[in-house]
Amino acid sequence: MPTLLLVEDAPDLAQVIIREFESAGYRVLHATDGMTALQLFASQPPDLVILDWTLPKLNGLEVLRRLRQSHWPQSSAVPVLMLTARSEEADRVLGLEVGADDYLTKPFSIRELIARVHALLRRIEHVQAILAADRNGNAAPITCGPLCLDPSAYQATLAGAPLDLTRTEFDLLHLLLRNPSRAFSRSYLLDTVWGENYVAGDRSVDNAILRLRKKLGALGDAIETVWGIGYRFQSPP
Repeated sequence: MPTLLLVEDAPDLAQVIIREFESAGYRVLHATDGMTALQLFASQPPDLVILDWTLPKLNGLEVLRRLRQSHWPQSSAVPVLMLTARSEEADRVLGLEVGADDYLTKPFSIRELIARVHALLRRIEHVQAILAADRNGNAAPITCGPLCLDPSAYQATLAGAPLDLTRTEFDLLHLLLRNPSRAFSRSYLLDTVWGENYVAGDRSVDNAILRLRKKLGALGDAIETVWGIGYRFQSPP
């Protein structure tokens, strides 16, 4: 049973939303102000947040900012759908830039709200499945020109000579080699390889890529920078 956190101070609207989602098989937590929403989120992490923009004590935008901070549990994974009476494009863009996954302007139909929640949860399930597959990887050895990786033995060789890689460097190279031409964002690599949330300015991924390129010699050029996104491994011809 998915758990929703509804943050809405209008009692009539909240009552309708709670009734409809409970009828659809959801468990619904309800907060009428921003501070209570943060407390509920920390104590009972939900699968999705429906967040009103205009709230007492702490507005929805500030709640969203705090939810997206790295110290909150599950902060990188929980989708947030914002409800607002604001229809200006600048307001919608601001909400999305702060970290909202979707945006619904009042008045709206409950059927559309339920459909959007369904879609967000399906998207998250798909992303989590990809993430789990990337984390678990594949134990089959990989060969790319002079480079050989044996995940089961955690060994790598280049032109027959052992490569001195840290576990993080090995996992990072393994992920890139298993997915040639696939572009990975820095945040995704940090989440998958390091198991940490990305914080703006964190250079862990960039530094690890720099070390890998040096250790791979001429083959290091195959790890390409995708500007504005992150990195990919482009198999040499």
